[in-house]
Amino acid sequence: MKHIYLDHAASTPMHPRVAEAMMNIMKGQYGNPSSIHAFGREAKRTVSGARDVVAASLGCNPDELVFTGGGTESDNLAIFGAVAARAEKGKHVITTAIEHHAVLHSCQELERQGYEVTYLPVDESGRIRVEDLREAIRPDTVLITMMYANNEIGTIQPIREVGELARQHDILFHTDAVQALGSQPISCKDLPVDLVSFSAHKINGPQGVGALYVRRGVTLEARSHGGLQERQRRAGTENMAGIVGFAEALKLNSEQGAEHLQHALELRKLLLDQLAVHVGEEHFHVNGHAEHTLPNILNISFPEVSTETMLMNLDMEGIAVASGSACTSGSLEVSHVLKAMNLPKAFLQSAIRFSWGLGNTTQDIITTAEKIGTILERLRNRP
Repeated sequence: MKHIYLDHAASTPMHPRVAEAMMNIMKGQYGNPSSIHAFGREAKRTVSGARDVVAASLGCNPDELVFTGGGTESDNLAIFGAVAARAEKGKHVITTAIEHHAVLHSCQELERQGYEVTYLPVDESGRIRVEDLREAIRPDTVLITMMYANNEIGTIQPIREVGELARQHDILFHTDAVQALGSQPISCKDLPVDLVSFSAHKINGPQGVGALYVRRGVTLEARSHGGLQERQRRAGTENMAGIVGFAEALKLNSEQGAEHLQHALELRKLLLDQLAVHVGEEHFHVNGHAEHTLPNILNISFPEVSTETMLMNLDMEGIAVASGSACTSGSLEVSHVLKAMNLPKAFLQSAIRFSWGLGNTTQDIITTAEKIGTILERLRNRP
C-alpha cells in the first residue's frame, strides 16, 4: 500500500539538498563558532554565511536575525522579550482567538504575571476585523501579536493594515509567519513589522531550528542567559548544521517558489473538484477564507462523520491528514480556531486539515478523494 502524506502543515519532508548540506557540516565541521582558533573561525564563517543567505531571503539585515530552536521559541522570545523591554509603558497585549498555542499559552502566562490580554474575535472565515483592533488599542498597549496565516485553516490576516495601525500608536507588532513562510512572499523590510517568527521545518528544512526577525532599534530582553551569541539575545552554541539547512531550504524556495506555488494551487483545485465528484458538494464544507488563504492548506468538514472516525479510516488507507494543529491534534479536541469562527457543531466535530507540498502528486489527491468517497459510502451503509 502506498502511503500518502498530506500533513505538510505539521512538518514537511526534508529536501535532499538540505540533507546533503547539513551532512557536509556534520561530517566536516565541529568547531564552536565562539572559539577563536582556526576551527572556531571556520565555524563562525559558516554560520555567518548562512545568516547572510537567510537574511537576503527574508528581506532583512543579517544583524536583525536571531537563530532559535524553532517557531515556538521564536514566538516566546518575541512576546516575553518585547513586553519585558517595554514594561514601563504598560501591561496590555492584543492577540487573536485563533493563534497557535505557542502564542496563546504565552499570553496566558502573561496574564498570570499580571498583564491584561485582549483576544480579538474573528469572522466566519477566520479573519479579524481591523476596526475591532482599533477599538482594542489602549494607551498602555505594548504589543500586538498576530499570526500572518493560520496553520489550521490557511486564512491570511490583514498584516499590513495591522502593522500600520500599530506604528501609528507606537506599539510593537509581532507576527508569527511560521506557516506563511514558503507560501507567501515575505520581506521584513517592506512590511510594517517589528518582530517576525519563522521555522525551517515548514519549508522542507530541518526540525529544531528557526529564526526571529528583530527590527533594528527594537529592544528585546533575552530569555536565555549564559553566552554572548546572537548579539546577546539568545545564549547557547549555534546549531550550525540546522542553520545551514535552513539557509539551503530558503535557497530552494527562492529558486523553485513560483513553480511550487502553481503546483499547490493546482492540487487545491483538484482536491475540491475530486471531492465534488466522489463525495458530492452537498456533503462537505470548506472552512476558511475563499480568497485570503494559503494555497497548500484546506480545512474541510464532512458533517456525516466525526473527525476521529475519518482520521482513523484514512490512516488505515495509508493517508496521513490532521484534525488541526500538530501540537494539539493528538488530543482530538475540537479546534479552538473553528470554535472562534462560530461554525455549526456539525462542522466543528467533522473537520479535517489537508496540506500538501514536496513529493505530492495529482494522483495522491485523486486517490484521497476516492478513498473519502468510499469511506463515507461504507459508513452510510453500515448496519
